[in-house]
Amino acid sequence: MELKRNRKDIAFILSFIVASLILIMIPTGFERAIYVNATGAKAEILSTDDRGIIQTGLFRTGDQRCTVRVLSGEHKGLEMDGINLLSGSLKDDKVFVPGDIAWVLIERDTDGNPIFINLIDYYRIGTEWVLLAVFAAVLVVFAGLRGIRMMLSFIFAFLSIWKLLIPSVLKGASPFLMCTLTLMLLTVVTLPMVSGVNRRSLAAISGALLSIAMTLLLSLLTTDILRIHGSVLEGSESLLYSGFMTLDLTSLFTGVVCLSAGGAIMDLSIDVSAAMWEVKEHSQSISVKELFQSAMEVGRAGVGTQITTLLLAYMGSYLTVMMVYMAQATPIPNIFTSKAIAAEILQTLVGAMGIVMVTPLTALMGILLFKGRAVPVKA
Repeated sequence: MELKRNRKDIAFILSFIVASLILIMIPTGFERAIYVNATGAKAEILSTDDRGIIQTGLFRTGDQRCTVRVLSGEHKGLEMDGINLLSGSLKDDKVFVPGDIAWVLIERDTDGNPIFINLIDYYRIGTEWVLLAVFAAVLVVFAGLRGIRMMLSFIFAFLSIWKLLIPSVLKGASPFLMCTLTLMLLTVVTLPMVSGVNRRSLAAISGALLSIAMTLLLSLLTTDILRIHGSVLEGSESLLYSGFMTLDLTSLFTGVVCLSAGGAIMDLSIDVSAAMWEVKEHSQSISVKELFQSAMEVGRAGVGTQITTLLLAYMGSYLTVMMVYMAQATPIPNIFTSKAIAAEILQTLVGAMGIVMVTPLTALMGILLFKGRAVPVKA
């Protein structure tokens, strides 16, 4: 039995590796080089000249001159002066010191000779790979083969969004439809990957999909009632100015509302389904009513933490905005009628309602799928 289970785990792992590799190889259609006569590279800061920096309080403008040594690419080993432009933005600006590793853009003439280096930002990719490796190691140590499956499902979810959702929306597909299809795909694929192909996963998938459908309807309805425009999404206006003027931002917002809550919905659905299965396995004589009540009790315990998690995630992203409102003594009605705050309230409450609905829906689907093993309620 254990050998059969291990073989199934290995089969899942191999199938997800193949699926992920296929997604990696699929072109997005946006691989064209924006900078025709330029190439990116990693570089070390050898020396700096800060005389061009103008300090005004907390903000810096002007430019910083740096001598750099290129560490990667076709110009590896090149030592050349570069420039770090400062715009007065704490979020975007950076000041280098000797020894820093930066990502630079090397501009070339028509013959391919380097003529100018623009310092983009600190090079962070190496550290990010280390974090990813530590995350994968923790998952494997914690859950063994299942941890590998969790990691692969995580990678598959990212690739699905990066390779399927985003390119299709940029090419003119309906944002709402693509968010819906992507979330459904991840639900159907991720839950069996984590829990295996069995009735537990099927019940969880069914309950999650029903909850997602109802959340999508609520998202459409409340977005229209509150008159929320999709421009509240970070970077949305920059997207329009980049040549995508026909993009329906409001449709994208309604899809994002449900996409953001999708993970919590899937998480709670598999918890409820697995709990129902375990209860049945250890109590063959349990009635349908008792099984449903047990599922609801598990769901109630999980709903509170999931809703709080959702609230903290959204509040965390807007904490500085709320601090600005408080520091300026902004009246409460002004705060809650602003478009940005109303959008956050909509995302939080609609997502929370989706999480609340997933427990009874999954419980009902579990009863239908597990009914062959439970004793019906006596009259």
